[in-house]
Amino acid sequence: MTPSSPALPLQHFASDNYAGMCPNAARWFMEAQTSGHEPAYGEDRWTQQVSEGLRELFQTDCDVYFVFNGTAANSLALASLCQSYHSVICSPVAHIETDECGGPEFFSNGSKLLVGESESASARLGKLTPDAVETLVTKRHDIHYPKPKVVSLTQATELGTVYSIEEVRAIAAIAKRRHLKVHMDGARFANAVATLGCHPSDITWRAGVDVLCFGGTKNGLPVGEAVVFFDRALSEDFAWRVKQAGQLASKMRFISAPWLGLLENDTWLANARHANAMAARLHAAIREVPGVELLHAPQANAVFARLPQPAVSALHAKGWRFYQFIAGGGCRFMCSWDTRPESVDAFAADIRQACAA
Repeated sequence: MTPSSPALPLQHFASDNYAGMCPNAARWFMEAQTSGHEPAYGEDRWTQQVSEGLRELFQTDCDVYFVFNGTAANSLALASLCQSYHSVICSPVAHIETDECGGPEFFSNGSKLLVGESESASARLGKLTPDAVETLVTKRHDIHYPKPKVVSLTQATELGTVYSIEEVRAIAAIAKRRHLKVHMDGARFANAVATLGCHPSDITWRAGVDVLCFGGTKNGLPVGEAVVFFDRALSEDFAWRVKQAGQLASKMRFISAPWLGLLENDTWLANARHANAMAARLHAAIREVPGVELLHAPQANAVFARLPQPAVSALHAKGWRFYQFIAGGGCRFMCSWDTRPESVDAFAADIRQACAA
């Protein structure tokens, strides 16, 4: 059987990593391809131009580095903030805790991840709170306990929720008072900014964030994330970390140039707004379907719901792909920059049919 979808190529809802390159990114990729010989290892004009573009975007003189993927971005950024005897405070569902194969611990030579509580209303939405941070920081002070050094926030969270500006400021205030640095895993940072309608600086350095891992892959790039140090003192020797980890691209322009396509005319924001809108469309289409239990309203580009297992099996049999291992067994339906309304409607129709059966 095949999904009841349009004649166009089938789109899935498993991950925004499934989507291809957005046209603007592809155009600048080809511009770099046809530009002739360029210096290697980030000395090319494209990398310099994008770095300046990100400084203009954030309205501050930040240090910018490019790596291949989000795991490397998070792991190397955290390693630059920690010694091996330090710890990083994060949510129980943070990507660095659940899905990076010990990368942050490996690249920091053993820094421990300390997870916050999981019972409060905020925690059930994938968020840390100031109280959770304070509890872990003050839990122990003896030399046998890994010294807390960093708070890591995921924006948007793994459960598709978004920290408000006030929430980030409150956590950063606790962190600064306790002499901790603030790291932001921004794999879906664009989606969070689109939801909040704020300037990107307001949710980062103005709110107290020291380093941001700005996701490009999930926002329409072929590959590549930007590690943005707002506290430039923290990026000392970071270039050597990138090289040692095998993340220094020799032909860096093919990672950096597509970023020009995202920055041009705020394509990064338009892509995120579209993905968020498709999640809202799907949520509206299935919220009244008998048998569907929505876990919470979408705030970014993901819809979380529990479906009867026979309905899940029927959807899989029709060819639809989506994940179930996130959010306590619920289904995650992820929309992307290129998700078509017709795909959303076709998927929603099959959900209704599967639940009715």
